[in-house]
Amino acid sequence: MQYGICNLSIVPLRNEPANTSELISQVLYGEVFKILEQRKSWSKIRLTFDSYEGWVDNKQYIEITEDQYKSLHKVQPKLSMDLVEFIQDNNNQLYPISLGSTLNGLSLLKHTYDGHSIQSKNSKKTIIQTAFLYLNTPYLWGGKTPFGVDCSGFTQMVYKLNGYKLLRDASQQATQGEALSFIEESEPGDLAFFDNNEGIITHVGIIMKDNYIIHSSGKVRIDRLDHSGIYNVDTKTHTHKLRVIKKII
Repeated sequence: MQYGICNLSIVPLRNEPANTSELISQVLYGEVFKILEQRKSWSKIRLTFDSYEGWVDNKQYIEITEDQYKSLHKVQPKLSMDLVEFIQDNNNQLYPISLGSTLNGLSLLKHTYDGHSIQSKNSKKTIIQTAFLYLNTPYLWGGKTPFGVDCSGFTQMVYKLNGYKLLRDASQQATQGEALSFIEESEPGDLAFFDNNEGIITHVGIIMKDNYIIHSSGKVRIDRLDHSGIYNVDTKTHTHKLRVIKKII
């Protein structure tokens, strides 16, 4: 088995080994992964944090040893907490990194960082505060940053920044936690999931107090939540049909 670490800011994770292939997620700086298959220009990888699989350009990561991988894998992620910061290499070149980048591999990569970081679990009350960091971020299928994020990338990153692990897709996240029977049982920071006409879960958001929800739909926005689903305060219509509420923390 081979292993790698992302040494760049925001690397596309694609469905097939081609630059024109669908963006299914992003690999942020410092994330480690297993290399499942290596071709001339592309590698299929499995991210360690959420076991998500896809293809990355071979020029956009570096290989590490199994021992290095294990030493990084066994510790709580140390994450950058600034919207944008810079790391510096030993040639004094700067690399921009985004909110939620992993800093555990700095010494391995011979990089330095002097911005804000966190390496602990926060209480549930900080979930909404963190979610506001992404407010008005444009929707981007496969996105995980404040410059473009999809619904499950948003919830995953908000939870990750508070020390909790969510899977990547909304349908996967819906398998986690404890199901609640009513909205009235929920607390700020719980997750609400929504399905389509075929009963497939396609959307997720974070419940706020007083029957509001923050979620990524067009942009990261705040709307009303009722027993039917999400009520868009701009269009005055229901946009997503509520399926289940889950308590993760």
